[in-house]
Amino acid sequence: MSWTSRPARTTRALLAVAGATALTAGLAACGGDSLEKSGGGGGSAKPGQGSLVIGSASFTESKLLAEIYAGLLKDAGYSTRIKTVDARELYEPALEKGQIDVVPEYAATLAEFLNKKQNGKDAAPVASADADATVKALRKLAEPRGLKVLDPGRAVDQNAFAVSRDFAAEHQLKTLSDLGKSKQKIKLAAGDECSQRPFCQPGLEKTYGIDVTGIDPLEVGSTQAKQAVKDGKDQMVLTTTTDATLEQFGLVLLKDDKKLQNADNVLPVVNAEKAGSQEIADALGKLSRVLTTADLTELNKKVDAERLKPADVAARYLKDKGLLTK
Repeated sequence: MSWTSRPARTTRALLAVAGATALTAGLAACGGDSLEKSGGGGGSAKPGQGSLVIGSASFTESKLLAEIYAGLLKDAGYSTRIKTVDARELYEPALEKGQIDVVPEYAATLAEFLNKKQNGKDAAPVASADADATVKALRKLAEPRGLKVLDPGRAVDQNAFAVSRDFAAEHQLKTLSDLGKSKQKIKLAAGDECSQRPFCQPGLEKTYGIDVTGIDPLEVGSTQAKQAVKDGKDQMVLTTTTDATLEQFGLVLLKDDKKLQNADNVLPVVNAEKAGSQEIADALGKLSRVLTTADLTELNKKVDAERLKPADVAARYLKDKGLLTK
């Protein structure tokens, strides 16, 4: 993930890829047949006539979304298969080539990934806290690559900051602005890049006036980071808005009331030629219209905390929300 929109986490880290050989090997190693033999729905395919490969990254939320996409597309008459690929550097080129047909994505993160891919690592940011503007920028970058960005929903998974419930109560904290006004000194459990990243320490200081006295260089959103805040060693942890394990550590999120973070709304991205039909957009649009950030957090919790299978959790969600016709 690009730090221009969200931190790298162990489960979401983008892997460095050196050359076409590494790309081919990585794809071939992910779950069976080569993606070049996956087939596709065809841009003009009618329901019941297409076969689609759905890409998933290797973290829980992406696996859940891929399973939900599969259920919706099967209901629309498509044959589907899920391919799990570790990193965006691997699955995004595969999506362009039609080796993968559909992936669940995040608006700001993908916009900045494509921005740097096209314009270099020092390119001026195109994503912002404005979801509409961010999606517009993403589409401008995606379309020349043969990618179609479908409509985003309300669900957002972006950088977030949490404190202990007791700390929040003691200092009457609900927002990051509240924390800045409290004048509390804050040691922050985050990645070691936090001190240099505009959406971490510099942003907290500039936008909210938060007194960050130091960074505890633990993995972003890791068990160790959350435990450090629970124990009082640190006062705040960098995590994400759909972190499903905060409650078990007695932590609560502080609202990003001045919109420091970019708009990482969840949305489907498809290969325009092979999966750009209106039928596919309509099928996946059912999810975008109902899925919320709270829903996504609860779905993650069922897998990460309750140890249920992503496919089972996805199937139950589709049924409970009445999203299937069959």
